[in-house]
Amino acid sequence: MPEISVDVHINRSVTEVYDFLSDARNLELWFSGVHSVAESAEPAGPGVAHVYRFPGRHRDQLLQCVAYVPGEHLVFRGDRMWNLLGAQTPMYSFTLSPRPRGTLLRLTVQSRLAGALTLLAPVVAMAWRRDLPRDVRRLGERLGAPHCHVISAPRRVRLPISAFTPAAAPTTVPPALAPPAPPRPQLRPEPRPEPRSEARPGLRPEPRSELRSEAHLEPHPGPHPGPRPASVPAAKERTPRPAA
Repeated sequence: MPEISVDVHINRSVTEVYDFLSDARNLELWFSGVHSVAESAEPAGPGVAHVYRFPGRHRDQLLQCVAYVPGEHLVFRGDRMWNLLGAQTPMYSFTLSPRPRGTLLRLTVQSRLAGALTLLAPVVAMAWRRDLPRDVRRLGERLGAPHCHVISAPRRVRLPISAFTPAAAPTTVPPALAPPAPPRPQLRPEPRPEPRSEARPGLRPEPRSELRSEAHLEPHPGPHPGPRPASVPAAKERTPRPAA
């Protein structure tokens, strides 16, 4: 939501400036945010709506007074206007404060954007910063004070898109003025503990058995033993005994 403010010193009393601003029909005489205002017999005050046209649009809109403090504050809000890119709702705020030689007026314009119009918020803010100083000078001419002084007010621009802020350049200190750096402590490497073999109590470590070659390995008997070797003598055959 872009928000732009500008201050102007007008050589007129607070009552004269406020009476002129409270009548919404006078906005078309000096303010670039209002193209025309229809005639209305309603007095100024909170809740009063006026028919007006925003610059560049051919459809009538309502301009309503939403805040009203006599001699101090006045706010007008327009209807939401739609287009192909989104919607826009303008709001115009007037704050007055007395000064020894006139009145200090702060004019603030807010534009609530919706849809793709939020991408054009920097363009909208740039247009208001260009037009507001011209508008307050034209207001001074209408009030009979053409030599009004526009003060460089704090221009508050609040955008929905976060603006990029470059990082601040690092400040360098001359080496002669820079305080000496404290010495760094020298850390010695801690000795690593020797690995210990986990031995169970009461058991001696078994010696490593020497590996046998394949020639000394005995063949493992299979599940079905083969025939007997020929070297084993066969059983003697029994001879029948002669009968007595």
